[in-house]
Amino acid sequence: MLDNFPRGTICVEDLEMGMTRHLRKEITDADIEMFAEVSTDRNPVHLDDDYARDTIFGGRIAHGMLTAGLVSAVIGEQLPGHGTVYMGQSLKFLAPVRPGDVVTAEVEVTSIDYTKRRVTLDCRCIVAGRKVLSGEALVLAPSRKFD
Repeated sequence: MLDNFPRGTICVEDLEMGMTRHLRKEITDADIEMFAEVSTDRNPVHLDDDYARDTIFGGRIAHGMLTAGLVSAVIGEQLPGHGTVYMGQSLKFLAPVRPGDVVTAEVEVTSIDYTKRRVTLDCRCIVAGRKVLSGEALVLAPSRKFD
């Protein structure tokens, strides 16, 4: 995994509009198998080459929520980071992610309510220059007042 910033916490008092963070990760067969095991989603489009070849995807794809989990990793580890609480997330899956794809998950601060510690983040995942996921997250950011 390749992060653009160290992991940790950015308190709400230090957040600014337009701040961005990202990480890049290659999606492996092992990732897909582990996600299937943890989620109990064993849909053969994710796990069976022969089955998946005959679908509209023409081959195996990663679980959409595995891709979305990379957005969660950026939010929980980088922006705002440790101590962040998810309040909501919208997602649109725009294209499949396949084993071997390198996904860049990005988040960007689009709104901050400093009083309520609520932060809205634009979320997206990109593979080879193509957006494969978009969405918006609402989170409760950590504050120095509670450290």
